[in-house]
Amino acid sequence: MPQSSVESIAKPATDVLRKAQTAAESIVKGNPEAVTSSGYAASAALQELTKAYQELAAKNAANLTAAIHVLSGVKTPAEFLTAQQKLLAEGVEAVVADSQTIAKLTFAVFTAAFEPVKAQIEALQKVALKPAG
Repeated sequence: MPQSSVESIAKPATDVLRKAQTAAESIVKGNPEAVTSSGYAASAALQELTKAYQELAAKNAANLTAAIHVLSGVKTPAEFLTAQQKLLAEGVEAVVADSQTIAKLTFAVFTAAFEPVKAQIEALQKVALKPAG
């Protein structure tokens, strides 16, 4: 095979490898920043979740106090049963709503926390899966 044919094949392949290497180096250099950003976001996420759980605990304590107050004020067994059923229904509704809120918050904050790392992984996949040519 003549030298010019080998060069015409080798040069584009070498150029593609150089581009891939440059892109990979850029991604690897970005990893510490992505991990750091992810760590900060995870810390903020945990603080936000902790705050939500604290607010939920305070709300539940207030609801318990109110329920005890209502139950202590009943005069007859029938009143007690009516109040108890009402409090139970309200409690179930509150648990469902609170659970949904906490689940959404958990998903949102951890998605945000891992976004920097996810972006780095996607960039690496694009470089690794990019067709030569």
